[in-house]
Amino acid sequence: MTQLKAYKNELIVGVAFLLLLISFAYKQGQASSQSDTSAGNAVQELKEVISLQKIWGDKKMSTKIDKLKTIVSPSKVKWNKKSKKLTASFSTLTNQELNALITKMMNIAVMIQKLEVKKLGTTYQVEFKCKW
Repeated sequence: MTQLKAYKNELIVGVAFLLLLISFAYKQGQASSQSDTSAGNAVQELKEVISLQKIWGDKKMSTKIDKLKTIVSPSKVKWNKKSKKLTASFSTLTNQELNALITKMMNIAVMIQKLEVKKLGTTYQVEFKCKW
């Protein structure tokens, strides 16, 4: 018992040192798992940016937009396309033509500035402005 009292301070220092090592190892483990998570998030964001660049930077966007003109007869379309901007008016559209036109517009990656649909009796009139 007297020997235990003699080494009491050394025992306390040893236990404290052991707790220090355990807490340091825990901290390192948490930090490495957090950096793995942030690296995974960074990779995911990078993939998303690349896919958005592919969609918005499409070189064939002009041809996709020109297909809007062919959905309805040319007599119903007023078309004004300058560089990367389009202003179009569609008049006397039937229900089917309107649905096809709106569906095609929404599936093209353009920035819609104006989309106005007016019902005139049984037909529809659409004004559309966009840029890409």
